[in-house]
Amino acid sequence: MPSPCTRVIVILLLLAGCVVVGAADDRPEPVRQVEAAERAFARSMAERDFEAFKAFLSEEAVFLEATATFRGKQAVAERWASFFAGPEAPFSWEPEKVEVLESGTLALSTGPVYDAAGSRLGTFTSIWRLEEPGAWRVVFDTGAKFCE
Repeated sequence: MPSPCTRVIVILLLLAGCVVVGAADDRPEPVRQVEAAERAFARSMAERDFEAFKAFLSEEAVFLEATATFRGKQAVAERWASFFAGPEAPFSWEPEKVEVLESGTLALSTGPVYDAAGSRLGTFTSIWRLEEPGAWRVVFDTGAKFCE
């Protein structure tokens, strides 16, 4: 038979497990969907999967750069094709903050952009639109250089 001290430890561990389970992601489902879409979008770059990248672009996508604006999925894809040319991704990104309108159809995702060595280059901001059930696509995207 276990000692009273052992029983107390077992009960505390079981309760701790309940707290961890109870700490599940309580963000709204659309926020989790957009974050997952952003991570998959970024993974397309890391995995050098240009077709997957293009699948996240809305037909109406507008990507804003410092010196040019690219309008439409085709123009954005043509601009980004060179980023997929080599065996290594020239940069990466990840969502840090995601917000979704109460309507659940438009979202903002923003976070850091890193160079190939992992140093922070800047910050991206993407606007996502729910274009069909479960299909979030980027409609606007821009970035800014990182200032320390």
